[in-house]
Amino acid sequence: MAVLRTILTIVFIIISIVLAAIVLMQEGKAAGLGAISGAAETYWGKNKGRSMEGALVKITRWLVVLFILIAIILNIKRF
Repeated sequence: MAVLRTILTIVFIIISIVLAAIVLMQEGKAAGLGAISGAAETYWGKNKGRSMEGALVKITRWLVVLFILIAIILNIKRF
């Protein structure tokens, strides 16, 4: 069980580093101030899920789920 715990700890650290990098790569919400005047209805605004920014959001969500699950698993005392 010690080997599995070590492997999960290493994966946890890697996910933490990748998650931090991906969050820093994303655009801030303040960059979308054009939505006030209706300028968000552009090609990039409508297809945000298919763009690089949309992909980063999806990857971030999955990594956060993995991060939380591994954190819970590593905190189980019997493990």
